[in-house]
Amino acid sequence: MELFFRKSGKGDPLIILHGLYGSSDNWYSIARELSANHTVYLIDQRNHGHSPHHADHNYDVMREDLHGFMQKHNLERAIIMGHSMGGKTALAFGIKYPEMIVKMIVVDISPLQYSSRSDSTESVTHERIIRSLLSVHPEQLSSRDEADRILLKTIAPPAIRQFLLKNLKRSADGSFYWAMNIQALADNLPAIFAGVIPGENSGEQVIQDFPLLFIKGEYSGYIRRRDEEAIRHTFPRAQLITIAGSGHWVHAEQPVAFLEAIRSFINTAE
Repeated sequence: MELFFRKSGKGDPLIILHGLYGSSDNWYSIARELSANHTVYLIDQRNHGHSPHHADHNYDVMREDLHGFMQKHNLERAIIMGHSMGGKTALAFGIKYPEMIVKMIVVDISPLQYSSRSDSTESVTHERIIRSLLSVHPEQLSSRDEADRILLKTIAPPAIRQFLLKNLKRSADGSFYWAMNIQALADNLPAIFAGVIPGENSGEQVIQDFPLLFIKGEYSGYIRRRDEEAIRHTFPRAQLITIAGSGHWVHAEQPVAFLEAIRSFINTAE
């Protein structure tokens, strides 16, 4: 699959993978800051942004999408940073192709499956979001505000609605359409919830051959104590830091602290 991307800067390559419902646009300001010292590739993952739609959506195919992208652009090795779903894609890629990783940054996501947690709100939240998105029929809309009113019935926070509505685009003839393949995401939600490593009690261990940093948002519930234990067991050389005053969208909520952490990790010699 040929993925859409945005390229900026010059220097050693750095690839950024967005999360679920996101796109390369969400990372433009971070890419601008990092492009002073790196050639930054902002990728739209399949079924998002300007990239092609496909019925399959899981970490195996997204891993191979990334592998194909690097081969096409003659990138033998790169720093890879992924947020949420993009972080799991990055981990799946690094486990299979460690020789192609210079360093990796995983932003606010656990490598474990999270749909089976009895105390988890993540899967419930995403299921509600998907249902809400499916209730919007773009071909029937006369305005963006109309879509916002539909989402308001089940999604209260304005920031989340506006984030989702960035995916509502307008054609040249004035009609609306979703840039995301919402039906494919709905059909594959269990695969998106899936882990990319065995459970922490499996006894299996992955020793990565590249420096790895996990960044957690202080108020986010995506990396909990059991996740931290699994990370330390599976990736014993990995670093884990918490960005104060941030939730799941660490890079948007605390960009200064986030960039400081990224630069410190990237510039530290191994």
